[in-house]
Amino acid sequence: MRKSRTFGMPRIRVRALNSVLAALVTTAFGATDSAHAAPTAGVHYVALGDSYSAGGGSSSTYLNDCNQSVNSHPYLYAQLTAPDTFAFQACGAAKSADVLDKQLTPLNGTTTLVSMTIGGNDIGLGTVMATCLFGTDNACLDAIATAETTAHAELPGKLGTLYDAIRTRAPQARVVILGYPRFYNLDVPFCPGISATKRTALNNGADTLNSVIRDEVAQHSGFVYEDVADRFAGHQLCDSSPWLHALNWPIGQSFHPNAAGQAGAYLPALRASA
Repeated sequence: MRKSRTFGMPRIRVRALNSVLAALVTTAFGATDSAHAAPTAGVHYVALGDSYSAGGGSSSTYLNDCNQSVNSHPYLYAQLTAPDTFAFQACGAAKSADVLDKQLTPLNGTTTLVSMTIGGNDIGLGTVMATCLFGTDNACLDAIATAETTAHAELPGKLGTLYDAIRTRAPQARVVILGYPRFYNLDVPFCPGISATKRTALNNGADTLNSVIRDEVAQHSGFVYEDVADRFAGHQLCDSSPWLHALNWPIGQSFHPNAAGQAGAYLPALRASA
């Protein structure tokens, strides 16, 4: 089992950085809620999940081989609120079984907050995106249909098992499950390299994935689902200032939030429910 990744710094330094980070986020993305921006006493925070939580695509350099980034929403949230402890466990390419097997070690009876994005890799989201980018419309539609079938048939059970394990290990924690973006602005009539058919189907597929996650969250007490799709409005692919990568190198960063997407969409979503 991989050792717990706990990133921190002396409390004095963290508190000194809080005002700087809060000012930066406020300037770029609007005024913050002072109740959330102030240091939070008695909070023990664990960030679980896949690359959307690790921050893949939001940096040019990363903290480790999990592609954990200082621009990720968990890291930003920890810097802004200064929890008593912060364990950063999220890892690029993680599936629900990986979280279950490798990321839960820091959870215990003192954990008060858990955040997570998970589910995309379980249904082969990366393969779907590649098929839709490089294949025909029909190949794209077939790949999305397969992923949606998997989402309905297999994902609830996998998520349920993971959510139960989180609750068992952290019985007092508030667990915030964040969804995935709707990738394309369909009001833009032309988007280079991808047809309207593919864009519409990919957005519908993202909605299906989010609905399955949301429905499973509703079955677990103390868990809350926080949608991010609307928070990307005006900053989707095909928009003039996207908060998501299109086809990008390294290829694994494609269709992931950039630093602006982490700070402007995911961070406010986490703060809204934490």
